[in-house]
Amino acid sequence: MRAFVTGGTGFVGSHLVEHLLAAGHDVTCLVRSPAKAEGLFADRRPRLVQGAIDDGAAIRAGSAGCEVVFHVAGITSARARREFFAVNEGGTIAVLGHVPRTIKRFVCVSSLAAAGPTRPGVPLEGHERASPVTHYGASKLAAELAVRGSGLPWTIIRPPAVYGPRDIEFLRVFRLVRGPVIPVFGSGRQELTFIHVTDLARALLAAAEAEATAGNVYYGTHPEIVDQRTFMLAVARAVRTDGRLPRILPIPAVPARAALWVTGAAAFVAGRATVLTADKANEFLADSFACSPAPLERDAGWHAEFDLASGLPPTAAWYREHRWL
Repeated sequence: MRAFVTGGTGFVGSHLVEHLLAAGHDVTCLVRSPAKAEGLFADRRPRLVQGAIDDGAAIRAGSAGCEVVFHVAGITSARARREFFAVNEGGTIAVLGHVPRTIKRFVCVSSLAAAGPTRPGVPLEGHERASPVTHYGASKLAAELAVRGSGLPWTIIRPPAVYGPRDIEFLRVFRLVRGPVIPVFGSGRQELTFIHVTDLARALLAAAEAEATAGNVYYGTHPEIVDQRTFMLAVARAVRTDGRLPRILPIPAVPARAALWVTGAAAFVAGRATVLTADKANEFLADSFACSPAPLERDAGWHAEFDLASGLPPTAAWYREHRWL
């Protein structure tokens, strides 16, 4: 296929581009920094078109003649609600408005945050009413609505937390577990699902190629459901070489919200974006943020390969090899 990828130098986007190139597809990326792309794709390179996500001329040039658009670009942290919507919703609308109307599929990478939390023991499958609890989640849902109303053939993939080589967000967790104590929000029993970035790249391609996925919303996730405590200890086992596990320190809801308000306020004053905000507490303290891959497995024939036990150790090894850890 001829594919156009937004966000191709980001964490998920760069792995998707590598996967597409390895599969022999013709790939063009919209990038803000060609130099960054040159460093990422040393052996097998995509065609690069420089421009921002709202650059109509660049989008038209990059997507001309393409069959599939993978819209991966977006932000996960911002200084204010309007910034989330400007990029995640506004950027999506801009891309939709300038890609060819003849494309076979528009694959939008959304987020589990767009759906919101669920009840323990009831992982989301994609048909439920969305109820995001953060500005980020609301902005991703707004982007989804733009995709649905675009008139283009579309598929939406909502991944949960994504980890793997080159990720900066989870790097903080990998560093945190080296200490004697691991803080967790609430009781630490929140249900969670995860996906390794390689599995997500495979899921996006499978969704683009399967006819049955057109017009549907899916969760690209591994089926394994763990609580927050179990996840943190699994990361600790992958990182630590001394065989000793740190102590779990639950932070009750009230002090947790207060701490997140302080970190968010400090970042705002400093002019920085952070995911550690009072708004994000609504996600951190929910009972369950778990989802199921069953519909995507059924319709695309895709299955995640990496559970936490097989995905976390090589991620830690990559961090160490590149001196991030």
